[in-house]
Amino acid sequence: MNAPLPEHLAPGLYIVATPIGNLSDLSPRAASILSRADLIAVEDSRVTAKLLNHIGVKRPMTAYHDHNADRIRPGLIARMGGEAIALVSDAGTPLISDPGFKLVRDARAAGHAVVTIPGPCAAIAALTLAGLPTDRFFFLGFLPPKEKARADAIAEVAAVRATLILYESGPRLAATLTALAEGLGDREAAVAREISKTYEECVTDTLTALAARYGDAPPRGEIVVIVAPPGEAAAPAGADVDATLMEAMTRLPTAKAAGEVAKATGLPRRDLYARAMALRDGT
Repeated sequence: MNAPLPEHLAPGLYIVATPIGNLSDLSPRAASILSRADLIAVEDSRVTAKLLNHIGVKRPMTAYHDHNADRIRPGLIARMGGEAIALVSDAGTPLISDPGFKLVRDARAAGHAVVTIPGPCAAIAALTLAGLPTDRFFFLGFLPPKEKARADAIAEVAAVRATLILYESGPRLAATLTALAEGLGDREAAVAREISKTYEECVTDTLTALAARYGDAPPRGEIVVIVAPPGEAAAPAGADVDATLMEAMTRLPTAKAAGEVAKATGLPRRDLYARAMALRDGT
């Protein structure tokens, strides 16, 4: 049997993930931390008040968001020396597309304990719904709203061999999907919204088809866009393979060098090992 939780929390910063839709997704540990924190730093007290009401507690709250973070943060850091300060966002895991990382950074610099209470995250939840590769992914947050800056941001990640995850609003969704198609090619993608709520949906199609779908009817709710990684790259030329193998062999034994290059190029490991042996022997 687990020992009962102490009545008071130790001083420090507690990063608490909250539900992204269904309030029942709040973990028992998160509920316990929120019910015992001396102060809760929140994005919107009205949103967090509903969550606290759901678990039947009232706790002091203070606003902490993009517009006041620099002003509020020093006071929160000072209070962590003797009080338990919980940090929440309106939904999901704090620090994902919000200014919370600066609070964590400064808390650590001041020598305070920092504890995370993991839980819901819209980006990860959408990734599990999309049916696209999950072994490697890249989180973009919100793309810039202006067309040129958005195109530049997309161009920066066009060659990244990973599934892309980004957040978007309903009114901007179609324009963003169109810009993604123009900058990345017409990849497979998914639009997930209202995750864990009554009308949860995840629509999968190509980027251009999704842009057309939402062009005349922008969806409501919190939206996550998932984009498939680029297709397989063309096999490198023979001279490039030799150069890659020779570089790898300066760092690794021959067999491991061949394995590394096989993984990077998709070429048969057996063939690469034979070529590496020939290069090593000067034949």
